[in-house]
Amino acid sequence: MDITAAGFDAGIRLMEDVPQDMVAIALGGPLNFITVASPAYLAAHAPIKQPQDLLQQQCIRHRLPSGKRYRWEFEKAGERCELDVPGAMTLDNNALMTRAAISGLGVAYVPSLYAEAALQSGQLVELLAEWRVQSAGMALWFPPNQHQSMALRLFIDALKNSLPRQS
Repeated sequence: MDITAAGFDAGIRLMEDVPQDMVAIALGGPLNFITVASPAYLAAHAPIKQPQDLLQQQCIRHRLPSGKRYRWEFEKAGERCELDVPGAMTLDNNALMTRAAISGLGVAYVPSLYAEAALQSGQLVELLAEWRVQSAGMALWFPPNQHQSMALRLFIDALKNSLPRQS
């Protein structure tokens, strides 16, 4: 996507999805993607021991901004797999996906920060922990050598001042 042609100064996406010819500023650290479900859902459905078991489950699917459904990614000891999981519900918001999982509507695949509180309270259980995937995290990205608006320059300066310093 050409963000400037679309009328935007910058975009935000996963660091590994930023085009290589763009400038990227990390927005925090790495993200772990985890698979979760409620205890009630797990009690009523077949056990999930490996990623392929998800193909027989009700999953809460994720629609990307492009309109495509996100294929769940898993990795264990160098073995990788991607699954287009089944499910009657497709959402485009990680917080809503987490709430749907807490409500027992299915299995969700979300960044761990969305599920931490529910995991600690026992409302959710992590599945396939040995298959976790880690992302480099989110990034603000924009074209190099392009005139930056004053608003974008001020936003970048504020962002750099607010992010933890790396040693």
